[in-house]
Order: sequence, then C-alpha cells, then structure tokens
Amino acid sequence: METTQDTTAPAAVNPLERRLDMVVALSDIDREVEQQLKRIAKTAKMAGFRPGKVPMKMVAQMYGAEARSEAVGAAVEKAFGTLVREQNLRVAGQPRIEPKPAGVEGQMEFTVIFEVFPEFQITDLAGRAIERPTLTVGDAEVDQTIEVLRKQRTTYVPAGRPAEQGDRLVVDFTGRKDGAEFDGGKATDYPVFVGGGMMLPDFEAALQGVTEGQEKAFDVKFPDDYHAKDLAGSTVQFTVNVKKVEKPQLPEVDAAFARALGIADGDIAKMRAEVRANLEREVAKRLRARVKEQAMNLLVESNPIDVPQAMVQIEAQQMAENALRDLQQRNPQMKNMPVEASWFTDQAARRVKLGLIVAELVKAKDLHVKPEQVRAVVDDFAATFEDPKEVVRWYYSQPQRLAEAEALAMENNVVDWVLANAQVTDKAVAFDELMGNAA
Repeated sequence: METTQDTTAPAAVNPLERRLDMVVALSDIDREVEQQLKRIAKTAKMAGFRPGKVPMKMVAQMYGAEARSEAVGAAVEKAFGTLVREQNLRVAGQPRIEPKPAGVEGQMEFTVIFEVFPEFQITDLAGRAIERPTLTVGDAEVDQTIEVLRKQRTTYVPAGRPAEQGDRLVVDFTGRKDGAEFDGGKATDYPVFVGGGMMLPDFEAALQGVTEGQEKAFDVKFPDDYHAKDLAGSTVQFTVNVKKVEKPQLPEVDAAFARALGIADGDIAKMRAEVRANLEREVAKRLRARVKEQAMNLLVESNPIDVPQAMVQIEAQQMAENALRDLQQRNPQMKNMPVEASWFTDQAARRVKLGLIVAELVKAKDLHVKPEQVRAVVDDFAATFEDPKEVVRWYYSQPQRLAEAEALAMENNVVDWVLANAQVTDKAVAFDELMGNAA
C-alpha cells in the first residue's frame, strides 16, 4: 500500500484543501476479503446447511461484494490514518475519496480530498483600541427602574374627559371601502391605545379628543406597502363608537407596591436595596456583553485566517435547524417552512473563525478555566433565584449544563486577556441607552 502527494492536480481554490493520491495493492484487498469471508463462514446460516458448515464458495457468492467494499474502505482508511500521523496533519471534517481509473495492473488508485485546520499565531494586540463602557448605578438609576416597574403595573380607570395620548379606549368600529365592508375592517369591544402604534397612524390620530359614547366617522389612508394588496394605498372610511375612555393609573410606591415586588414586610428601603442589587447585576452583565462583543470582533479582525469549509457547512446546517426549531416553537404551522443552510453561511463562517481563534488563544496563552472560575459563573447564575443552592446543585448534576458555565468562564478569560493586551479607554454610557430605554 502506498500514498503519494498529488502534484499534478491544479491549485485548490480553498487554501486549506489537500489532495493525496493513494495506491492500494489488490493483493492486500484480496487477503483482507478472504479473512473476512472466513470469519463470516464460521457463523453463516443457509437453508440445507448447519451453521458454520456453508461452503466457502457459497459464502463468497452471498457476502463477497460486501466484504470487498469493507476491505477497500478499511485499507484506504488505514493508509490515510498512517499518512495523517506521519505528516502530523490536523484534518478538518470528513475526507472525500474518489476512485481513479485503473492504471498499473494489480493495484487500485484513489484520490483523497480533505481540509486541514489553519496554522497561525495569535496577533499582538498592542495599539489596538477598545472602548470599555462604564456606568455607576446611583439613586437616579434606581428611581428610573422603579418608574419602569410602576409602568409595567399600570391599571386603567375611567378618564372622565376627552381622550389623550396614552389613554386606552374600548371601541366598536367598521371600515368600508367604496361603501362596502372589507375583511378585517370590523371589530367589537376592541382595545385601542391612543398613540400606542398598534393601529394605523391616521386611525389613532382621529381618536384624539373623542369622548365616551361618541360616534365618529373619518378617513384612513393605508400605506402603499400594506400587506393586504386590496387595501394597499387605498383610502377607506371608518365609523367608530367609543364605549370607554380610560386613563392610565400608576401604582403608588408604598408598602403594597413593595410587597408586589417580593418584599414580604413591604419595607420600601428594602425594596430599593433589592432593586439596586438587581440593577447593578444587570448593568454589569450588559457592560460585560458590550466589552465581550468588542473583544471578539477585535480578535477576528486582527487574525485574518482561512476556515475549513466543511466546518462552515456543518455550522450553517446546525444554525438552519435551530432557526427552524425556533420557528416551529413560535408557530407549529411553520413546521414545513423551508430554511436553507446557505442563508447562514456568512454568520457560520464567522463563528467557526472565532472558535478557531479562541481555541488557539486559550492554548497559546494558557487561558484554560479553573474550577473556581466555573463556580463563580454558576454562583452568578444562581444569585437571581430564590434558592441559589438548589440552582448550583442543578448545574453540577449534569455535565452538559456545567459545560455551558465552563464555556462562559473561558470566554471571560479570553476577554480579560484582550483587555490586558489592547489599548483600553473607559467611556461613560447613558443608563437609558444601555438598558434600551432611549427614545
């Protein structure tokens, strides 16, 4: 059996692709086939013969093709494995084996096509810049968060006045196009928030100033790109009967409000302290996420490497399957929705590239996680639950769950290394902008 580097093939477009010519002696194949058939013959069953007494000729007729196929595969696999070890190749993905036309008598020739992992060294980050966002949680941020919590618990009471922005109306309405009612243009006891953006802008604008018991007719212009083609760009007429006009009422920050947030004795000071603690944890998480995104982007930009396409295809397929699964969970009727792996190729390539860079960085800089780092991640997860000890036990009871914490701990090590080696500038970030409350 012989293996040779294919020097006649044209240069591959993929710089990580390798092609090897492999020659396997037919005598080796025949010897392996004979041995396999002898093993099969010991237990072969056939009508008219006792087990193990079937003539070898008949065994060969029944199992010869299968045995030869397995022998060829085993011979090629063995030769390829030997070559990989001898040349210290890091094979990425499954090799593709292509038979070649018969050449020299007494031998079989193959071309093995495969990819290897890229070889590279982590680029020095000296001089590369990162802006680290900073934010200190103070009384103002606590007050804003409590205000958000109040708004989440808004109730509505009779307004006793004309409708204003933010009011909730309960209405009956009928829409007509050219005098005829159209599908979807009629509802009873329908809640509408003035200025809420749930209805067409013209519809909500017409409800400003209406009063309870009032009937109002007005025109509404549908957008040109409206999803219902028969209404797109059309002007229709609505008649609305206003049944209720309700204004928002926020709860007072009192003992009842504190109890609603889980403070058993209704102590407002305790409530504020808990809100601050939760807010500090969330702010730290979001700040860390932004730094992590910058750090990972910097690693990708600083280390332009080629990635094995086989790994990209596997990752893209996995992403497509996950996307389809997510769609099905949201709407079971979308189970037959076509989701192509090719849609995710670019994103998959970046994921694979980042994974290779991070793996090389962890190895080169010895950033492997320590047990105490994993425990710190798990403790951070558990801190937001009522029984942290039970959450910790839950994580450590399953290797797969703990692996998630280990991966996050390793990412933390990578981010810390980037921050220690890049040029970091702290920059204050606005609370609303960080928390996604900006107007």
